[in-house]
Amino acid sequence: MQPQALADAAQLIAQHVAAGTRVERLPERCRPRNRAEGYAVQAEVVQLLGERPLGWKIAATSVAGQKHINVDGPLAGRLLANRVFAAGSEAANAIDLRGNLLRVAEAEFAFRMAHPLPPKANGQTYAVAEVMAAVDTLHLAIEVPDTRFNDFVRAGAPSLIADLACASWWVVGSGVSADWRAMDLAAHRVSARSGPQTVADGVGANVLGDPRIALTWLANELCAYGDGLAAGEFVTTGTCVAPVPCAPGDALAMDFGALGTIAVSFP
Repeated sequence: MQPQALADAAQLIAQHVAAGTRVERLPERCRPRNRAEGYAVQAEVVQLLGERPLGWKIAATSVAGQKHINVDGPLAGRLLANRVFAAGSEAANAIDLRGNLLRVAEAEFAFRMAHPLPPKANGQTYAVAEVMAAVDTLHLAIEVPDTRFNDFVRAGAPSLIADLACASWWVVGSGVSADWRAMDLAAHRVSARSGPQTVADGVGANVLGDPRIALTWLANELCAYGDGLAAGEFVTTGTCVAPVPCAPGDALAMDFGALGTIAVSFP
């Protein structure tokens, strides 16, 4: 990808992220053609926005998530500080959906890294046990994604990666106090409630078979296309339930059973 094309793509996406607006698709002249180009544009978007990265999200880790944005595998995107809220905070209970095209909420397991996972020599990959040994804490999270493309279904994976992998708002709880390392996160049940009504339910296995496998995928993806994972970064691993439609006036609670509940509201 030529430097000017990369710069033009990043400038266009950054403008729409900042303004909360959208473009139909990236122009052909500056449309990334593969994952490497998509991540290169994404990195430039983050630089242009000038916001502190707090970690990463993984999009499309479930079949439902892949169908929603019409891709055949997961994508990684940056989480930015100005769009991350603590569970229970005023901001988490006042997420503005005006201008949000996707209008869904997702129940996710998130991990915070204690140690970095930089690229290995000779392109070797990390195993699940190595990645989990680098984790500090487990967190419950709700993602409210969005896209800067009106035609997101036809945008394609490289352009969606450039668009922060549809990252927008993210709500995260405190570290889970239960002994989560002794639990089978793949078998763990998760449900979404609107008031007393359950509107969706799922299981950790919906996230690439296991949230720990998703985290390992992310670590290796970042090693292949960047500098790997840094200590202190969060990784939110994708939705355990089918994306839950939401609209202004809704309030949702994501129930992770023994691990706790996390909520979000849309005025």
